[in-house]
Amino acid sequence: MPLATSRRGFTAAVAGLAASALLTACGSDSSSGKGGEAVRIGYIGDFNGTSLIAIADAKGLWSKHGLSAESRVFTNGPLQIQALGTGHLDFGYIGPGAMWLPASGQAKVVAINTLGNADRVLAQPGITSMKQLKGKTVAVPEGTSGDMILTLALEKAGMSKSDLKIVPMDPSTIVSAFSARKVDAAGFWYPAAATIKKQVPDLVELAKNSDFAEQVSFPTAFVAGNDLVAKHPQKVKKVLAVLREAIAFRSAHTAEAIELTAAKLRIPVEQVKADAANVELLDLTKLDALTKDGTIDKWLKGMNDYFVQAGKLKRPVDPKTYYTGDLFTGAGE
Repeated sequence: MPLATSRRGFTAAVAGLAASALLTACGSDSSSGKGGEAVRIGYIGDFNGTSLIAIADAKGLWSKHGLSAESRVFTNGPLQIQALGTGHLDFGYIGPGAMWLPASGQAKVVAINTLGNADRVLAQPGITSMKQLKGKTVAVPEGTSGDMILTLALEKAGMSKSDLKIVPMDPSTIVSAFSARKVDAAGFWYPAAATIKKQVPDLVELAKNSDFAEQVSFPTAFVAGNDLVAKHPQKVKKVLAVLREAIAFRSAHTAEAIELTAAKLRIPVEQVKADAANVELLDLTKLDALTKDGTIDKWLKGMNDYFVQAGKLKRPVDPKTYYTGDLFTGAGE
């Protein structure tokens, strides 16, 4: 619904303040490359979201392409889209659940990263079906892949969110609330789910990405601000060149990529290795081919159909309006 001008101004101001506070809270955790064109890039602290940044940092790819990168860790994709919109971030990383945001015009998808299989609907011991969640308290980070997997699982069970007591929560709060058994279930993801599992080892996984493989794909992606793509195409091309080299390295040296990710996140290698087991890597040859033959557009169209049904989008959107596949493949020429 259209908002009044004063409401829009107020919302924008609040969003700006929230983004500033968010960036202060998340912080800048590393800078790489000296003397090059500055770029601020966000990521999430898991293998999907961190591996390419970790590789680029460790292998000097930013400097190689004339960039000086400042990376910032976030807890989810929607927060990064917000930071892009307020000019506090140039590039970011999102999971599949946040893909409706670029589809709604709030950012551009500049690179497809991986296919994810880390999302779950988790339930407390004794709950063995989605039907048993009726009337129960379920936590979910809104607008994320956790939200997406929950919605899909409910639809499959002939239910909707109105059948539950939905409690929006950030990921860290879900870990503590579920572990303390203050919620009955959650739409969530690995590796954070593994932390919960240590506290609640007999938790139940009611749904996972692969349950819906025939219905929808779950691509993760790197995104950029609309103005950046429109006004600074050379910077975008440089960053895409970095990402392409990192993708190639990750495919050829996956074990080392896991080690570099663990080092950046300062967590055990075995933890990242377990996380990476929930990821389908796509090498450059495959990504280029899938972009050129329209397969990625089909993935995104399938997701858009879901987002329309879920009420995130008003109508289906042509992926070509927000996925800049030509820029991705062009950066390799």
